[in-house]
This record gives sequence, C-alpha cells and structure tokens, in this order.
Amino acid sequence: MGDRWHIEIDRGVCIGSGMCVSNAPDGFKLDSARQSHPTEPDTDANEQILAAAEGCPVEAILITLPDTGETVFPPEE
Repeated sequence: MGDRWHIEIDRGVCIGSGMCVSNAPDGFKLDSARQSHPTEPDTDANEQILAAAEGCPVEAILITLPDTGETVFPPEE
C-alpha cells in the first residue's frame, strides 16, 4: 500500500469486543476497562489494520491519512 495511516478509536462507541485485537494483534490492545487503543497511532498501511476496522461491530475505528486527513475507513457516504 505504501501509505501511512493515523488510527483513532472512538472510546464513546467502543464496546470492547476485542475483534480489533483478533484481526490485528500487533495493531491494537485492550486496556483494563476493555477499551481499544492502537499500539501505534501512526503506522504503515496494512491489511490487518484495515480488517480490524472493517470487523469492528460498532465502527469505532477511524483510519485517516495523516498528511491530508482524508478518511480511509469508514468509507464516506
């Protein structure tokens, strides 16, 4: 992919399902309150991070391009 991504979690939406950790164990962790956090907020684009965002049951994961702020996920309607 070649791009860099900025990863954010909407903790007001996150339900702590752990799907992100299952899909991208190196990309996400759950804290003691079962809230998701990216292990690195700015990271190289990769399929595991995208799969984690797509698999989040409440779409709490936002992926943007750090240089432009353009949304990678969720897709804009």
